[in-house]
Amino acid sequence: MKVFNLKNSNGVSVNITNAGAAVQSIIVPDKNGKFEDIVLGFDSPEEYLTKNDPYLGVIVGRYGNRIDGGKFSLNGKSYQVTINDGTNHLHGGVNGFSKKVWNAEKIKSNLGEAVKLEYQSKDMEEGYPGNLTLSVVYTLTNANELRIDYEATTDQETILNPTHHSYFNLTGNPQNTILKHVVMINADKYTPANKKLIPTGELASIENTPLDFRKPMEVGLRIEDENEQLKFAGGYDFNWILNDFTGSVRKVASAFDRTSGRFMEVFTDQPGIQFYSGNFLNGTVKGKGGIAYNRRCGLCFEAQHFPNSPNEKSFPTTVLKPGEVYRQTTIYKFSVLS
Repeated sequence: MKVFNLKNSNGVSVNITNAGAAVQSIIVPDKNGKFEDIVLGFDSPEEYLTKNDPYLGVIVGRYGNRIDGGKFSLNGKSYQVTINDGTNHLHGGVNGFSKKVWNAEKIKSNLGEAVKLEYQSKDMEEGYPGNLTLSVVYTLTNANELRIDYEATTDQETILNPTHHSYFNLTGNPQNTILKHVVMINADKYTPANKKLIPTGELASIENTPLDFRKPMEVGLRIEDENEQLKFAGGYDFNWILNDFTGSVRKVASAFDRTSGRFMEVFTDQPGIQFYSGNFLNGTVKGKGGIAYNRRCGLCFEAQHFPNSPNEKSFPTTVLKPGEVYRQTTIYKFSVLS
């Protein structure tokens, strides 16, 4: 297994491993110029394949997020994919993209240093139809952006919804929680979930709920509110329906840590984003430096199509057909605010 280092002219550094196509580290300065790692992860590539139940830093798929009962139909034919989350299919199954060793190489890019990773998923792997080829290019630009470009093709009709699953902690110390991070999400609606965290099919307003992040709000301010959705998830773990979806890249979210001054902006061309507050971290997974990753010590912004879309006709489709090319671009941009 390999680790690739990307650097830019500002001293920002990113390590990418071909184990799970994972982002192993993102080292950026705080407002005083101190460089620290702001993502959870492991010291060795092997650990991403053997102890990464929380999906730290990886690319997940074929289908990121949940599919109810692991069942869906295409062209009148029913498919059963692996169950690995109660009665749900989650993040590609038991041995999804996050558990694979990808082909990888550094490539030339006009945007900055880049690494291209590729994985070929065989027909009926984890129960998914079609031989699928997915490439992911990570690029570190001189604007302190980590850009992720996906491209995929298939030889049979299938479903596809890959996403990136880094856990960010802008304090630079995962022994701190992310409850004081100030988050903004440009979304007026979300997809409510049932107790299994499967969307009900409703597109609901976030108005007058703890899920309203249209104005920047501390994660911890309302996370313990008496709210059925928060109770189901143990905090935030929902799909926000992003505003201004046209298929073009636009700013959709941000996070800010006042103490360090670190500011992260999220841009994507996707219709949804899963904001996850690390509720299921419980200290059993030990990461870099042997630090136990405790509850809510990292947050995720997973750009995506909606969970369980194959079973909800009103949701944007995740079907990929032969002859089509799946593309996605998601960007995490880092800066400091005083």
